[in-house]
Amino acid sequence: MIHTNTPKGFFGLLGSIMLLISQSLLAGGPEWIPEGLLPGARTTGPLLCQRDYLTPGEAEAVQAAALQAFPNAAAWNAFSGHLKLRIQEQMGLSPLPEKTPLRTILHSRREHDGYAVSNIAMETLPGYWLTGNLYAPVGMEAPFPAILHPHGHSVDPDGEHGWAHHGRFKAEVQLRAAALARMGAVCLTVDMFGYGDQRELLGEHAHRAPLAMRIQLWNNIRAIDYLASLPEVDPTRLGVTGHSGGATQAIFLSALDARISVSVPVAMVSSWFFGGCPCESGLPIHRSETHFANNAMIASLTAPRRLLLISVGGDWTRLTPTLEFPFIEEAYARSNAKGKVSHWHLPEEGHNYGVSKRHVLYPYLARVLKLDLFRICNREGAIDESILTIENPARMRVFDVDHPVPDHALRSPSSVADTLTSLQPS
Repeated sequence: MIHTNTPKGFFGLLGSIMLLISQSLLAGGPEWIPEGLLPGARTTGPLLCQRDYLTPGEAEAVQAAALQAFPNAAAWNAFSGHLKLRIQEQMGLSPLPEKTPLRTILHSRREHDGYAVSNIAMETLPGYWLTGNLYAPVGMEAPFPAILHPHGHSVDPDGEHGWAHHGRFKAEVQLRAAALARMGAVCLTVDMFGYGDQRELLGEHAHRAPLAMRIQLWNNIRAIDYLASLPEVDPTRLGVTGHSGGATQAIFLSALDARISVSVPVAMVSSWFFGGCPCESGLPIHRSETHFANNAMIASLTAPRRLLLISVGGDWTRLTPTLEFPFIEEAYARSNAKGKVSHWHLPEEGHNYGVSKRHVLYPYLARVLKLDLFRICNREGAIDESILTIENPARMRVFDVDHPVPDHALRSPSSVADTLTSLQPS
């Protein structure tokens, strides 16, 4: 069944205007490029910063230069406002597109021990459906906080590992959403552009399209619209967490959408590594003729709201304790938010959202979002995910014989891009 969600009251209006804050504040903010500290700019085409665009030493110098150029709270906040505006513009979302009715397809609710899972698609653009799964507490009293779960890159589902190791179907995604739902949060896991159910709609190469970064941010904004509209959700307690490419999505969303009250990016935030996929570095959001921002700077734009960085020794976040976190901590202090940014480093861990990272996540979100941690603990008081159910991906798919793809669904990345552009005010 297809439903149309209408944002509720004041918070619906708030959601419609929140991303315009950077345009109404500090639109004429300070332009800044760290002269002499960046690699040479391209003479043609966009100024893309991809993969290990900087060395750690260069990144440290850039961050020190930024702190020196904007030495007090007023200057730093003006700089932050300028970065938000530039990023939104370079993302191709300024002005914001029109928000069309957010029709949803919700079906196949399965009730497990303490939580339920449903399959969901939402029409974030006319004819384009964002697909995912909705996890909800069972046997608890509303209102609940809500947490968006974008995922990172994973294996091709047509390979030997199949759908169980692809996108939102991976065990680590299912487990964290199920655990948080059992603790008392509504959780929404969503596909990357071109992943999951969208893969068969848009083609196997859709995710590599230049549109990916732009549409994923738009999808996440609309997903927050949906969560905030639910009568059982407290729209003042909205969070986002993701790993790798999902963490990139988390820092973009929390930088630009002030409705996010807490953000937990895992194993991604680096000052010198910018991501290698078009969905992370395929648009010139990090560098233009009037700005530069690495991902640590973008993460700092979450201030004054809560931010937890989880880093590991086995990837490009290995230097976070001495390089990225001290910088972000200082940025938070200048945003009058000292104490609202935290960091947990796992030096022996690799690039994943494994159990050790989830065991950091659960107590943190229990504290800041007022969840019941004991609902995922055993009799000895230890966190125990064995009470959770890992579902078969076939059961989690949105479109099947009984729930066919709507007739008007878009079938190519170019048609999605054209539709998104058509909704932007001229």
